[in-house]
Amino acid sequence: MAADHVAGKNKGKVMLFALSTCGWCAKTKELLNELGVEYDYTYVDKLKGEEQDAVLKEIEKYNPACNFPTLVIDSKKCIIGFKEDEIREALG
Repeated sequence: MAADHVAGKNKGKVMLFALSTCGWCAKTKELLNELGVEYDYTYVDKLKGEEQDAVLKEIEKYNPACNFPTLVIDSKKCIIGFKEDEIREALG
């Protein structure tokens, strides 16, 4: 899976599944940057074919509705949507 990496403080494996046109996804990225945490992200709408299908299957494991943004922490905790307080608590 193609993902972009953002350097920062290691708070575990943080993966953001986002859409390039989604305002809430952009706000989630801004918050992660503000918190200074290390994370990876991928814009699912920019993927093509089998790669996009594989990423959507991965998201469905945590978020069957495939809503965005989907933030997965350590492959255990999943935060769906821009929930600032919950994200701050999980990564603060």
